[in-house]
Amino acid sequence: MTFISCPFVPIRRWLLMGLWAVGGLALAPAASAQIPARADSTVLLAPQTAASPSTDSLAMRKRRLRWLVGGSAVGYGVIYTGLTTAWYTGERVPLHWFNDLPEWQQLDKAGHFWGAFQESRGAVDMLRWAGLSEKKAIWYGSFVGFAIQSPLEILDGRDPEYGASATDLAANFLGSAGLLAQQLAWHDVRIMPKWSFHLTGYAQRRPNVLGSNVPERWLKDYNGQTYWLCTDVGAFLKPGNRWPRWLQPALGYGGEDMVYNDDATNAAAGLRPYRQFYLSLDVDLRRIPTRSVVLKRVFYALSIFHMPAPALEYNPRNGFGFHALYL
Repeated sequence: MTFISCPFVPIRRWLLMGLWAVGGLALAPAASAQIPARADSTVLLAPQTAASPSTDSLAMRKRRLRWLVGGSAVGYGVIYTGLTTAWYTGERVPLHWFNDLPEWQQLDKAGHFWGAFQESRGAVDMLRWAGLSEKKAIWYGSFVGFAIQSPLEILDGRDPEYGASATDLAANFLGSAGLLAQQLAWHDVRIMPKWSFHLTGYAQRRPNVLGSNVPERWLKDYNGQTYWLCTDVGAFLKPGNRWPRWLQPALGYGGEDMVYNDDATNAAAGLRPYRQFYLSLDVDLRRIPTRSVVLKRVFYALSIFHMPAPALEYNPRNGFGFHALYL
């Protein structure tokens, strides 16, 4: 996509993530109950027997599944219709492709990966809550993120200012595949992609693209976005270890000096975009013990974000640096 598409890509991704958050708030208590292990899933979701849940329970799971599928379809339809009628209202051209891989230091690709992963994670947990077998919940749910995000490339591909992006599709696929691999291996998420944001001064140089107010900058300014991989170390250690499961090391990736989408235009404006790499810690809110149903739901929904923490940064321009509290 060219720089013109920048305002739309993060906004539409966050609209789709809104569906995930609503679903997550609805099922969080059930989802959080399975976080320590899924070894019991074959028992919980086994066919009906004399000792199995009653017929009423089976009917309830069917109702949940119908509401889940129907609600998701309606929600996605509303968002897709909104995009086509509010933002993609100009001239339509035949589907064409555009190579946007060199742009924005690939932070938009990290966003596609993160979005597809989290949407798939929510879908797997919601299908478990709805009563599908563990195998079906994993396989059906894992590619929901790819299925949700990828058709929107058609809108870009038919807009003369944009173009469908093969690398966006690849990032969507890798996000869903990353969730699938972990669910098949561990029936849980041990390596979680997360997102954080801080305000920068770059938006003032181009507010029409990078945002003219705080909410817009939050969505559009790639200079302030950081994407993380947070690892549940305790899950890889022997049982009985003393590692606090809520504390996780985190590797982060970001970039700065990006006002335009391509390096040549940035250079003409006196800018030299560069990458940033971070080593930090994160708090996995899913692991915080609580009996509060409300807090469990809130923690589940907030688990897509990296919590502010000290961080060691390396970038090729300035070398190493330390942040006492990195947002």
